Amino acid sequence: MSKGGAENANILSALERLARLMRAGEHGGGLNPAQWEALRYLSRANRFSNSPVALARFLGSTKGTVSQTIKALHRKGYILKAAREGEKRSIALSLTDTGREMLGIDPLAEFSKSIDGLRGKTARRLDKGLSKLLAAELARTKQPGFGVCATCRNFRGENGSYHCAFFEAALSDDDAGMICVEHST
Repeated sequence: MSKGGAENANILSALERLARLMRAGEHGGGLNPAQWEALRYLSRANRFSNSPVALARFLGSTKGTVSQTIKALHRKGYILKAAREGEKRSIALSLTDTGREMLGIDPLAEFSKSIDGLRGKTARRLDKGLSKLLAAELARTKQPGFGVCATCRNFRGENGSYHCAFFEAALSDDDAGMICVEHST
């Protein structure tokens, strides 16, 4: 095997093992990994991206699977479902106070401590490498990127006033730091 082939195999093996360890730890707090992911997503999604369809796109899941996740989280009191203003058949999802509290015991917080242990050049290189790998995989599979509003080409801002050219809507400071289904670079 070539040096590059061996390095690739090692990288894939490490990523797979890390993903398994992360998912194994997500069976706490009465939630499964998909439910934890949904709570995390909804805590970061802007008002244009807090729908069941956007959640399904972000998770790479079917609408049916996401529907079951939403039902379970709603039944447990972690999310609210409401009709989207101005749209008859669209639902807006939001976290309840209980849902936000649940994120305080997110199993990935412990894994995050391991990431905090990486310093300097190692952390920067890992961030850059994983970002490039994710971007390449999203492009290959034609998946949306869900980037932060402030880094989108449709973001307009000056003097503390923000606007989304895609949705033709004003954005708040909070909106500017949230992820969007229509993010474009």
